[in-house]
Amino acid sequence: MATIKSTDESFDALVKENKIIIFDFWASWCAPCVKMSPLLEEISEEMKDVKIAKHNLDDEPNVPVTHGVRGIPTLILFLDGEKKSTKVGLVPKSEIVSWIKESIA
Repeated sequence: MATIKSTDESFDALVKENKIIIFDFWASWCAPCVKMSPLLEEISEEMKDVKIAKHNLDDEPNVPVTHGVRGIPTLILFLDGEKKSTKVGLVPKSEIVSWIKESIA
């Protein structure tokens, strides 16, 4: 399963519909965001129970503000509809996977 597109309108529904979902707050002009994108695609293929949604700050600016996104890339993990953890910045794939596993344990 590839990543999902998140919008300001679909955000709440995505949180409710998915047991584990990670939102990647990003922008096309952000080099670290672009570098992290293929890592998240790989993770979405490997961790079938984890959904990853990409939320473009330029196109959909409201949700990031309400969730305190101040830098990008920012990953926010929701578990059972609740915000569990946030990770900011470009990190290796192994660190993202470890963060996910610790957050859902």
